[in-house]
Amino acid sequence: MSTILILYYSRHGATADMARRIARGVEETGMEACLRTVPAISSVCESVEDSIPESGDPYVTLDDLRNCSGLVLGSPTRFGNMAGAMKYFLDSTSPLWLEGALVDKPAAVFTSTSSLHGGQESTLLSMMLPLMHHGMVMLGLPYPHTDLMNTKTGGTPYGPSHLAGTDNKLPLSDDEISHCQLLGKRIARIANSLENK
Repeated sequence: MSTILILYYSRHGATADMARRIARGVEETGMEACLRTVPAISSVCESVEDSIPESGDPYVTLDDLRNCSGLVLGSPTRFGNMAGAMKYFLDSTSPLWLEGALVDKPAAVFTSTSSLHGGQESTLLSMMLPLMHHGMVMLGLPYPHTDLMNTKTGGTPYGPSHLAGTDNKLPLSDDEISHCQLLGKRIARIANSLENK
């Protein structure tokens, strides 16, 4: 069965919740969703983690990327950029780039911020850059999805976003849930059409 890899880093749980909503959208199409995360990194030395986290989704491997039919990448915003843990992992994907393993696979991105104007769009764009270098086909959210025009919380044409609040405790709004599920359905549908050409 074709698989959409939903790879995320989440510190307070909001990005993980978005990943699960995207997975639900993928699975509604009959395609399999594979949830994976990356370990945290240390600012003073390389963090050494067990190969399986104590809780939550397993850590991603290069084979997860190599074998997926599409990729959805998520990270909280760190000063208008993706979190260091996600960037650290992406920096390790050179072997896949050399193989061309991700060329022509569909990809999309999502993020969560503490404030509404906390760099959601620049974070999404920063996550797109390495995926474009891998030759992936970037997808966003189309404006005919009316929730995108009317949202009072997160949501961009570049991908779903979430306003978590300064205490990181705001739940996903109905619009944000809708955006996540729409993206899951969209990437699954496009991955399926690309594979069956």
